[in-house]
Amino acid sequence: MFTSKANKIFQDVIEKYHIINTVDQPFENAYPKSDLIEHLLYRKCWIDTVQWHYEDIIRDPQIDPVAALKLKRQIDASNQDRTDMVEYIDSYLLEKYKDVTAKDDATINTESPAWGIDRLSILALKIYHMNEEATREDASDAHREACQKKLDILLEQRVDLSTAIDTLLNDIENGDKYMKVYKQMKMYNDDELNPVLRSQK
Repeated sequence: MFTSKANKIFQDVIEKYHIINTVDQPFENAYPKSDLIEHLLYRKCWIDTVQWHYEDIIRDPQIDPVAALKLKRQIDASNQDRTDMVEYIDSYLLEKYKDVTAKDDATINTESPAWGIDRLSILALKIYHMNEEATREDASDAHREACQKKLDILLEQRVDLSTAIDTLLNDIENGDKYMKVYKQMKMYNDDELNPVLRSQK
């Protein structure tokens, strides 16, 4: 199943990141570009993992305002990278299924497969960090118990989401569903569409 591979890659990425555990560590993709989907999934989860920790850092109430502004711009850039990777994954899937003829009664899904995969990557991060909290030795028993209950729900959610994604891909392959991808029309990074940026030209 597709998500078995994806979940394994996401786990590998998160564990690799936490060896050094800094947002500015060098990135090296474990998969060559010739292994395209694995390469894309690995890169996608790395972006998500770095951004997860950006979001932790920026919530420090003592953060220097200048550092916070720099970090906010890094988060914006990371968000754009995340969106780009989703579109690359959808492009891969569109190419993979390009010869499939959709049935006359085929339906479209509420989201493209890659946006479901995006949520699966974020879910892997939630599971990793909730497990940390559920097993943290310096936390109270009540804290660990509460986090274990949340972890159990997250693990169930991963099973459900993985099943839904695999079902969607199978339905696309069989012509029961069809893909229709809309490029993300983000406006805030475009100096023609963002009035603040436009005024600086």
